[in-house]
Amino acid sequence: MHTPSFEGVVDAARQIAPAAVRTPLIEHPALNAAVGGRVLLKAETLQVAGAFKFRGAYNRISRLTEAEKTRGVVAYSSGNHAQGVAAAAQAVGTRALIVMPSDSPAVKVEGVRAFGGEVRTYDRWSESREAIGAEIAAERGSVLVPPFDDPFVIEGQGTVGLEMLEQAGIELDQLLCGASGGGLIAGINLVMAEQSPATRVIVVEPEAFDDTRRSLEAGMRVGHPDGAPSICDALMSPLPGELTFPINQRLAGAATVTDAEVAEAMRFAFRWLKLVIEPGGAVSLAALLSGKVAAKGLTTGLVLSGGNVDPGLFSAIIEGRFAG
Repeated sequence: MHTPSFEGVVDAARQIAPAAVRTPLIEHPALNAAVGGRVLLKAETLQVAGAFKFRGAYNRISRLTEAEKTRGVVAYSSGNHAQGVAAAAQAVGTRALIVMPSDSPAVKVEGVRAFGGEVRTYDRWSESREAIGAEIAAERGSVLVPPFDDPFVIEGQGTVGLEMLEQAGIELDQLLCGASGGGLIAGINLVMAEQSPATRVIVVEPEAFDDTRRSLEAGMRVGHPDGAPSICDALMSPLPGELTFPINQRLAGAATVTDAEVAEAMRFAFRWLKLVIEPGGAVSLAALLSGKVAAKGLTTGLVLSGGNVDPGLFSAIIEGRFAG
């Protein structure tokens, strides 16, 4: 296993170019006015399978040997990595089995199956997805594609940051990004450390799933209290990754947001930006709009990481029937 690097991100950009969408970087006067600064939104909601996860999944799966392709891949995910893996597997001509929580949004389970993926459900509170995934991979001789703790996955996700700097054409004062296991923000940190070290990279998490914030304060990987719910199903990893956390120790700050603040950000995005964002994809926007992270007079880059939201939940949020 190689060490994730900036050079690896550059190589990943070449690797995924034929298959991934180069998503737009959007600026909107309504958002600028709301926060008092410039905000540049990376719309990964428009990526293949509706989230940034396709980048890392394709970077890993497209490198399989022909023999590995015949045995397929196994992954575990609450939904976006699941869909990214299924889409990448279909694109390169192999099969995918995904271990998903039984409470995953139906739209994400359906998305995996639409890309030809097989789904095995588990109870996220009493079973280990890692153990189940490893067991199935061993039985089938399949390649395990982790959601964040894989060098090729981290480097693939880092292409988000590479594109943001290229598209912005200016230095960003700060960049906000959500985190679960930390693969996306780790890849972005690799890019910023090399190309824009003065940019402050800030992690944003749901307040009940703030393991990255807690780990940064402790100087080591620690978890969060068990059992608290959140609508941010994409950001409910129990612990930062072994590979991602050392990279993310360069983070300049951390913020947490409530479900109510996330819901308000989703409403704002729909009303003013005409964007559909899932809860986990809206945490960075929520941090700005709620004032958890100041943006006045600054140029802020912000990742909208996914748009795979349950239609019923989205309707309730947009119509004001969900308060958080």
